[in-house]
Amino acid sequence: MAGADLPVLIVGDVHGDIERLFAALKPYPATEWHTIFLGDLVDYGAYGVGCLRYARDRLNTDVILGNHEVAMLWALRDPTRIGFFITIGGQQHDLDELRSDGPLQEWLKTRPLMIKLADGTLAQHCGNDDYRLLLADDLSDDLSDPVDRINSAATLVLEAGNADLLWQVMSGKGAFATQPERLERWLKLTGCRRVVFGHTPHRNSTPARYHHSKAINFDGGLSRSHRMYRRGAPLAASVAPLEP
Repeated sequence: MAGADLPVLIVGDVHGDIERLFAALKPYPATEWHTIFLGDLVDYGAYGVGCLRYARDRLNTDVILGNHEVAMLWALRDPTRIGFFITIGGQQHDLDELRSDGPLQEWLKTRPLMIKLADGTLAQHCGNDDYRLLLADDLSDDLSDPVDRINSAATLVLEAGNADLLWQVMSGKGAFATQPERLERWLKLTGCRRVVFGHTPHRNSTPARYHHSKAINFDGGLSRSHRMYRRGAPLAASVAPLEP
């Protein structure tokens, strides 16, 4: 994990708006922050692959896979899925660019679905616990970390070309915001004290906090190309330091 001894900066869904991304990150030099992208750097905006390359190459940075990256990889592998990819904001030129960049493809396929930080924070793309579907049914004799098992299962699923399963797992809406019992079960299963995520745009001026900050949503609608973008959406709603 990059920059483990640095303060943590969380970046919500970028969706191809590299100009607003640069503006949001300007106060946070890469050498001074451990940056975590919560996925969905692509689609809607025109510079999805550019955002991926930037995040990949930024110092002290980790990138989590989002459901839109999954759809992009799915369309790359299966041409019959290109139409679906376009309907969810996918850009044909981004798909073509990714197709011609083998190293970027391989890097993207191995991104984790979630990261557990030393302070007990779990970073993942969407605010629900459907990730549990990637765990084995019988956990009684398995003492390994559920987060590690989920990440390993996701890599195997992508290698096998079954992106449909990952799309289903990662496309649910924000259950944690309205279902505190479900949130508590997820935190107990993963051994974490709180979870940060994006995926579902909120309307706050800063990241949206639920249930005494045990769940924090960093998707503040950063991209001007996203259908949920509202004029003047504050950058701080999507890019902000992770408070202790």
